[in-house]
Formats: sequence, structure tokens, C-alpha cells
Amino acid sequence: MIDLNRYRPVKLLAVIAGVVILNIAVLSPGLLAVKIGGTEAIETAAAVTLLFISLLVVLYSSYTLLLKPPAVKEILPSAMPDDYTEQLEQYKKVKALKIDAALAIDQLDRMDKKKNALTRLLAQRFDPGELSYRKFHTVINEVEKLLYLNIRGILGKFRLFEPSEFSLFAGSRTPAQFTDKLIQRKTALYNDFFASIKAFLGANEEILLKLDQLLLEISELDGTIDQPVEEIPCMQELSALITQTKLYQ
Repeated sequence: MIDLNRYRPVKLLAVIAGVVILNIAVLSPGLLAVKIGGTEAIETAAAVTLLFISLLVVLYSSYTLLLKPPAVKEILPSAMPDDYTEQLEQYKKVKALKIDAALAIDQLDRMDKKKNALTRLLAQRFDPGELSYRKFHTVINEVEKLLYLNIRGILGKFRLFEPSEFSLFAGSRTPAQFTDKLIQRKTALYNDFFASIKAFLGANEEILLKLDQLLLEISELDGTIDQPVEEIPCMQELSALITQTKLYQ
């Protein structure tokens, strides 16, 4: 995935170069020959206005490209893993969220690898047209959606606060003017927020663990199944997880 933020300084240099070229074209004697202190007042006014506007353009571009944090796009249900990763990367820059954001990114990467491994293994054990293959594949896809749902939940929590607020929200220092009651409420809010994040991350780890178990169980099949797919222990656990999640949605 390409990090577009790394190109911000290049874009700023391009803006500055464009402004410089424009000023040279307008103010150079050999070109348009507009200059400050020219024979006509309108000529001087035009030159001063151009320089003033050029300064504003450079200052605004410097702010938007170097200082202003990138806008956080809304994640749609149809988003792909790279979309989630792009959003989570922004929160890795927030000290209080760095570890959790990095773990969420790692979970997305592991989910992708496990799904690919399971798909390859299924293709070795079954014909894609077999009912068993389709049942396994359907459950894997549904579980993947559950993991993405948890990631969207994490991002939803992250967006509750501006990144600049987390230094106070998660800070260990408490200003002297804060009352004990306010400090207690602040601490409770802090604990509830991160408990929710940990719950989402924990649920994802449970999903990934069950997929490891499913990978092992499928690898032990000899090409024939003596029991219905639905009765394989891990398939039962995954199906129950999917049903339970749907009931709470």
C-alpha cells in the first residue's frame, strides 16, 4: 500500500516552484514587465497583489500539506483490508493508540494469510464443486467478515476523539485544578475506552485461533469425511460464533 502522506513535501515544493515561475513570468522585465514602482499606479498595485497572493498560497499550502492532519475517511462495510490498514496507520502516530493500532493491522495481515492458506488447503482436499468445499469456504468468508466488523468497531472508537485529545485523555499527569471526582470520572472513561478496544482485539485473536484450529483439522482429513462438515468441532464453534454475532447486530 502506498503512503500518500510521504509525497506531501514533494507537493509543497511543486506549489512553491509554480508560484516562483508565475512571479518570474509576471515581474521579469523581458516578459510581462509588471513591476513595483512602475509608471502607472495600477501596475504597482498588480505587482503588490501578486506578491501578496503568492505568499498566501505558499503559507496555506504549507499548512495543509505539512501541518494539517489528514482527514479520516469513513470506512464502508464494503471496504477492503487496505482501506482498514490505511486508516489504522494514521492512529499509529498517536502515542496512546500506537500499540493497539499496530496489533489491529497485524490481525488484518494474519487474516489474509490464513484465508489464503485455508483456500489452498481446501483446493487440495476437495473439488471446488463439492458441497463440503462450499460449506467450508462459506464459513471462512463469514468469519472474515466478523473480523472486519471488529476492525470497524475499533476505528469507530478511535474516531470518538481528536488525536490531539488523547494526550490529555490518556495522560498520567492530572492538573492540580482537577477535583478528585473529575479525576475519577476521567480515569473511568479512559478505562472503559481501552477495555472496549481490547475486547475487539481479543475477539479477533479468538477468530484467528479458531482458523488455526480449522486449518489443522482440515489438514488431517484424508479426502473423505466420515461425519457431516457441520459436526467437525471447529466448524461448530465458528458457526456458533457467526450466529451469535448476527443475533447481536
